Amino acid sequence: DKEVQAILRQFEQSPLPVEAFNIFVPSQLKVTGNEVDFDQLKRFVQTALERVHRVGGETIVFGSGGARKLPDSFSQQTGENQIARFLDMVADVAEPLGITIVIEPLYKKASNIIHTVPEAVQMAKKVNRKSIQVLADFFHMMEEDDNLDNIATYKQYIKHIHVSDNYYPPGTGQYPFPRFVEAVKKANYNSRISIECIWDDFDNQVNEALQYVKKQFR
Repeated sequence: DKEVQAILRQFEQSPLPVEAFNIFVPSQLKVTGNEVDFDQLKRFVQTALERVHRVGGETIVFGSGGARKLPDSFSQQTGENQIARFLDMVADVAEPLGITIVIEPLYKKASNIIHTVPEAVQMAKKVNRKSIQVLADFFHMMEEDDNLDNIATYKQYIKHIHVSDNYYPPGTGQYPFPRFVEAVKKANYNSRISIECIWDDFDNQVNEALQYVKKQFR
């Protein structure tokens, strides 16, 4: 708590709102497998969400590929049940604070469970809590051949979106942005879209990337 106070003050004083967070659960804190410690997870979640709430955060992305990755030969069904139990516990903390947790489908290189929007929606339905929703990530959808139309098909669950161009700044690759924009508009999505990518030179790249995304949506 003492170490984090200066960081929290910096966030609170930021002229830009700090609305969305990612990298929710550290990889060493397992959500699936035989080493899950739900008491430790609950303590972590309570502390993390209180800090997010303090700086005005509204959305937390549950990607956390290392934390949720199933151990070798571990039961898929058991792993899904563990994730559902974890998210139900998170919802108990998140809902009084007005925070939404969005399940991020990850490509197979990042995790071995929940790879597509329909699979994330299936998990959200399993948990069945107001604060547990779904993220659509353009990069992961492209890598997993996840139909972009799923953004519209499951629009009632999509509460956050990530964009990149093969995980680099939008406009620097070959991703079919017009198709992506069409899918987002078809869903009548009118919430936050975050650029999540690798930056080689943030100060010089960020404005071009932002203007490119805005131009696509015009």
